[in-house]
This record gives sequence, C-alpha cells and structure tokens, in this order.
Amino acid sequence: MKNKKINTYSLDQVTDEIIGKKGTLEREQFEYDLKLDVLGEMIKSTRLERNLTQEQLGELIGVQKAQISKLERNANNVTLSTILKVFKALKAKIKFKIELNNNQRLEVA
Repeated sequence: MKNKKINTYSLDQVTDEIIGKKGTLEREQFEYDLKLDVLGEMIKSTRLERNLTQEQLGELIGVQKAQISKLERNANNVTLSTILKVFKALKAKIKFKIELNNNQRLEVA
C-alpha cells in the first residue's frame, strides 16, 4: 500500500474556490449573509444565557415572539433600531464601527 499525500487547503482557499474571490459580488454577499447569521446566533445565545424566552425578550422590546424567532434565524430584514433594543434588553455592550470609502470613520460605543 503506497503512502498517499493528502492535500490540505486553508479556509480562504476553499472559500475563494467555491464562493468566489474577495471583492467579487458573490463573495461580498456570502460574507454579508454570514455576518447576519452570526448576529442572529449571538442574539439567541445571549438570550438563552439570560434565561429569557423569545416571548419574554419580545415583551421587553415591544415586539411579538415571532419577530424574535425570525431575528434569531435571519437578521436580514431588521432595523438597526430593533437590534439596538434587543441588545439593550439583553444588557449587552454595543460597539459599531463604520468605515466609508473616503477614509471617513465613525465608532459608536
């Protein structure tokens, strides 16, 4: 039995090959969607750490349980205001960093 060499690839190499290289529309959309998925998961895990149900969190910010469920599954169609209310209710620290193409930057903590 011959020893076979196993090729290894980095996550970036695989992502470049399957999704597209950085800077392409496909890659930008993939990374955007991934960030929204992570945001939803962060909300869910923090809610669970605080021993809150979706209904209780919804009551704290004035929305229905279904909206919290939708937010945890996919934060795509949600307003910044709602996200801020959710994290405030969860007693989480929030920090935004905005960078524009012309080197303008704004950090909100």
